[in-house]
Amino acid sequence: MGLAHVMALVGMFCLGLGLCMLLPMAVGLWYREPNWTAFLTGALASMVLGAGLWFSLRDNQVREMNHRQGMAVVALSWLAAAFLGGLPLYLSGDFASYTDAFFEASSGFTTTGASVLTNVEKASRSVLFWRALTHWLGGMGFIVLSLAILPFVGVGGMQLYKAEVPSPTPDRLQPRIADTAGALWKVYALLTGLETLLLMLGGMDWFDAVCHSFATLATGGFSTKNASIAAFESAYIEWVVSVFMFLAGINFSLHYRLLRGRWKAWLKDEECRFYLILAGLASLVVALALGLAQGQKVHDSLRLAVFQVATILTTTGFATADYALWTPLPIAVLLVLMFVGGSAGSTGGGPKVMRVMVVFKQSYYEFLRLVHPRLVAPMRLNGQGIDRQVVASVWSFLGLYLACFVVVGLILAALGSDLATAFSASIACLGNIGPGLAEVGPAGNYAGLGELAKWVLALAMIVGRLEIYTVLILLVPEFWRR
Repeated sequence: MGLAHVMALVGMFCLGLGLCMLLPMAVGLWYREPNWTAFLTGALASMVLGAGLWFSLRDNQVREMNHRQGMAVVALSWLAAAFLGGLPLYLSGDFASYTDAFFEASSGFTTTGASVLTNVEKASRSVLFWRALTHWLGGMGFIVLSLAILPFVGVGGMQLYKAEVPSPTPDRLQPRIADTAGALWKVYALLTGLETLLLMLGGMDWFDAVCHSFATLATGGFSTKNASIAAFESAYIEWVVSVFMFLAGINFSLHYRLLRGRWKAWLKDEECRFYLILAGLASLVVALALGLAQGQKVHDSLRLAVFQVATILTTTGFATADYALWTPLPIAVLLVLMFVGGSAGSTGGGPKVMRVMVVFKQSYYEFLRLVHPRLVAPMRLNGQGIDRQVVASVWSFLGLYLACFVVVGLILAALGSDLATAFSASIACLGNIGPGLAEVGPAGNYAGLGELAKWVLALAMIVGRLEIYTVLILLVPEFWRR
C-alpha cells in the first residue's frame, strides 16, 4: 500500500493548509479583531502536524503512485482539512462546539454552503473570510492546486487528479498533468478576479466582493450577510452572481479552450449544450409559475427564476428568496435540479450533467433495441463512442449515490428530523447544494440539528464532493491489503 508515502503527502497538504490560515489571520489583524490568534494557533497546529509527517516519512517516496495510493491521499487529505480547518473556527468563539466548527469547515471545503451560524453578520471578519477561502480552495481542489505548484507531487499526479476532480472522465488539457492543473487554476483565478471587480462596481466593498466571488466560482454559497445576496437589494448584483454561477457550473476545460481562441467550445460540447438548455427551460418554467401565481412583473419573476435555478443547478446555495414558500411546481423543478448538478469538470456538485446524459442515451438505445433487436450502434458523446465500462460505472455511481441519499435520510429521520428536513438535508449535503426544505430551507439553517446528525451530514458532504468511491473505498478491507 505504501502507507508511509501516503501519509507523507497528507502531511505536505496539512502544511499548505496551515499556511493558508495565515490569510484570515492577516484579515483579523487588519480589522483589529482579538480572535486573530485562533488562526495563528490553527496554522501552527496544521504546520507542525504537516511538517512532522512530511519530514519523518518523505524518504519513503515511491517511483510511481498507484491508483489506491492516489485515492488514499485525496480522501485522507480532505478529512484532515475538515478536522484542521474547523480548529480555528472553534477557537474563534463564534461556534458553540467543535462539532459545529467541523460541520462548517466541511461545508466550506466541499463547497456545500450549509451553515450552523444563526447570525452571520455577528461573526468576525476573519471567520467570514476563512469560510469563503475554504470554498475557493475546495472548489477547484487544493490537491489540484498542489499539483500545479509543487513539482515533486508530479509522481503519480494523474492518480491524484482523477481522485479529486469531479468528473467521470477527467480532461487532460496538457501532456503534463501539472500543466493541466495550472491551466485550470489560472482560469479559476481569472474568473474570480473578474467577478470581484464587477461586484465592486455594483457597490460592494472589497471584502464582500472577494468573499462572494470566492463562494460563487466555487459554487459554495457562504455569504457575509444573513439574507445572503438579497441583503444587497441590487438587481445588478443578482444578475452578475447568476451569470458567474452558470459559468462555474460549466466544465472549466471549456473555459480554457474558449480563452485560447476556440470560440465554439461551448456549443460544440454536447454536455454544455444540454446544461444550457436545461437551465434555460427550468428558468422559463419557474419564471412563468412565479408570474402566474404571484402576479410579479416579468423582469422580477425572470430574475428570481434565473438566480434560483442557477444556485440549485450549480449547487451554489445563495438565496434571494425563500423558495419553500413558492407554489408546488417551481419547488418541484428545483428538487429535480438537485439530482442533476453541474457539468463534469466544473466546481458544481451533484451527480453531474454528463452522467444524466449517459443514462438518457442508454435508455434511448434500449428503446431502439426493442424495436430493432439486431441493432448494433454504439452510444456517442461529442461524436465519440462511449465505452461500455464508462456506462457501467455511471450506473454503478448513480445506484450508490441514491443508496447514500436514502441511508443518510433514514439516519436523520431516526434521529428525530421530519421527513422533509431529513431527506432534503440528505440530498443538499450529499450533492453539496446547501439549503434544503423545511428546517434546513433557505430561510433556516442546520443549527437546530443534533450533534450526531451534523457529523453524519458533514461526512456526507465529503463523500459527495469526492464522488463517493474515493471516500467509501477506505472502508473496504481489501483496499489496504497488498
